[in-house]
Amino acid sequence: MTGTKSKLSFWQIWNMSFGFLGIQFGFALQGGFMSRIFQTLGADKDAIPFLWIAAPLTGLLVQPIVGYLSDRTWHPKFGRRKPFFFVGAVLSTIALFFAPYSSALWMAAGALWILDASINISMEPFRALVADKLPDSQRSYGFVVQTLIIGIGTWIASNLPWLMTQLGASNTAAEGVVPDSVKYAFGIGAFVLFSSILYTILTTDEYPPENLEEFEKEKKEQKGLFSGFNEIVKNIAGMPSVMKKLGVVQFFSWFAFFTMWSFATPAITEHIFGATDPSSEAYNNAADRVGNYLGTYGLVSMFYALILAFVASKVKLNRRLLHMGSLIAGGVGFILIYFIQEPWMLHISFSLVGIAWASILSMPYAMLSSSVDPKRMGVYMGIFNMFIVIPQIVAALGGVNFLYKAIFGEAVINTMLLAGTLLILAGFSNLLITERSATHD
Repeated sequence: MTGTKSKLSFWQIWNMSFGFLGIQFGFALQGGFMSRIFQTLGADKDAIPFLWIAAPLTGLLVQPIVGYLSDRTWHPKFGRRKPFFFVGAVLSTIALFFAPYSSALWMAAGALWILDASINISMEPFRALVADKLPDSQRSYGFVVQTLIIGIGTWIASNLPWLMTQLGASNTAAEGVVPDSVKYAFGIGAFVLFSSILYTILTTDEYPPENLEEFEKEKKEQKGLFSGFNEIVKNIAGMPSVMKKLGVVQFFSWFAFFTMWSFATPAITEHIFGATDPSSEAYNNAADRVGNYLGTYGLVSMFYALILAFVASKVKLNRRLLHMGSLIAGGVGFILIYFIQEPWMLHISFSLVGIAWASILSMPYAMLSSSVDPKRMGVYMGIFNMFIVIPQIVAALGGVNFLYKAIFGEAVINTMLLAGTLLILAGFSNLLITERSATHD
């Protein structure tokens, strides 16, 4: 298709984004329960961030490369982004299924590494697909619909181990063995991941390059690994000003959420429930409850995204102010966890976190996609996600452990104070972004 892009209906946007349901099943199970698996296999709390490091390190390499390759892929039948959806889905499904069967820490860390790298093969082309198919006036709407689907996936997947326990699966196991409730949850997640991405592949068409002859000519001129690497480096050096400013926001945002994923389970099971033995029934029941609370942020992000989708379809959004307020709300939610004494009140905290999560998954991409060359959308989306993995690498290499202990003290619950502080800083960092093309629809 050439010329102006046609507006798509809600269900067309839903179909092209539906694969994110499975991607988020993978991320939610990974984020909510890999630390539980690590603790079950004998990991010390302070070692948990380091066990996560392979995932963001791989993402640092995979994301821009996949973006670059998908920009230069076109097949009349298979499209541009869809081949990457499929390859990522197959690898992710295998890694997600086998992760809870790990019998040693190195195996679990390796499974997380493969899982995260594989999900990224699918995820970044999904982001680029929204920019490929939607006119600028529908970009915010498109990314918000993706976030709605992500919220559904987060809520369901985060509650799966609890649901498996309610249906009769064992929630305890021998020391060093992951309970059946977690194994079944990961198996269901693997099925949903593959089937939902396959649904998008089968129901969504892609536009060919506007000038196919010029596209093929550029591909021939830029053959070879060195040429691709040189192109990625050139795009990094010449990234738009908006991307650099958004990078500051992303750094604080994803440092905060990495802290939550790494430490929510040990922090809440210890601080709220007084459970510290990973092989005990009390710990495993408390860990299921943590999954419920993490599901709350997914559920609220779903409703918040639904509201944003309705609003974005009717009026123009000030993306910058919306994102700033949402991140500050999430930061307050994290900080409140420290002061909570009644477990049910954690749903309030994670509801605020859900508001931030919905915005993180939509507004930065909407701002970015309005500020970059459409021909390089894939590689720029991949480069942009370096601002997601770099803060996670910094956190995993000791950043979390050093900061929360140096600023707030030794207790592991102080990780939530750190996460809240960083998210509030991320919110105020939006004031750096002044370009109207990025901040308004």
